[in-house]
Amino acid sequence: MDPVAAKFIGAGIACLGMAGAGIGLGNLFGQFLSGALRNPSAADGQRGTLLLGFALTEALGIFSLLIALLLLFVV
Repeated sequence: MDPVAAKFIGAGIACLGMAGAGIGLGNLFGQFLSGALRNPSAADGQRGTLLLGFALTEALGIFSLLIALLLLFVV
């Protein structure tokens, strides 16, 4: 296999982590909204956990983008 083609295939596979982050964020906010509508008084107590989950999920997507860019431009 051509090394350039392998590099592009590897970068594309690394970008699948961004799709996983998008699915995770949708699930995270959807479940929070569902729980907040069922029990609005407890929603304020869970907001910190929601923001932590958002930050960690988004960081994983950014890390996968970083790996893809490293594969494209460094290797």
